[in-house]
Amino acid sequence: MVGKQKWLTDQEQATWRSLMLATMLLEEALDRQLQRDAGIPHAYYAILVALSEASERALRMTELADRMHYSQSRLTHAMTSLERAGLVSRHRCPTDGRGQVATITETGMKLLRPIAAGHVAEVRRTVFDHLTTEQVAQLGDICNTLLVTLDPSHE
Repeated sequence: MVGKQKWLTDQEQATWRSLMLATMLLEEALDRQLQRDAGIPHAYYAILVALSEASERALRMTELADRMHYSQSRLTHAMTSLERAGLVSRHRCPTDGRGQVATITETGMKLLRPIAAGHVAEVRRTVFDHLTTEQVAQLGDICNTLLVTLDPSHE
């Protein structure tokens, strides 16, 4: 099989490496900003945002794990840290008693509101301020095309 492998062209290889480096550096920049402004990593911020946008600011843990593309153990670890900080709470699911529901607390909402503005400013500074309107549209098209392959359930 290796002998028949279609290798990347020089242009594809350069593009792939640029994509990987840009993705890594962007995640690091967003993580630094959120650690500086709120003392939480980007992954925890994403959990708080997902909960804040959910109906009644709550999601079943399994649904939250699916949305975040996290394993149950990774989400449980993150939720334990967020719960200790008073930013989320967990309780038994009222409909079946087996599952758990995660809820962002009022403390979590109070933290999220001011750091969201800083996060958006960092996203703008690191990404959108450097792109033309046409490039933003192209980037959106490219990402959506990749998401169809990577996550067929993506809307």
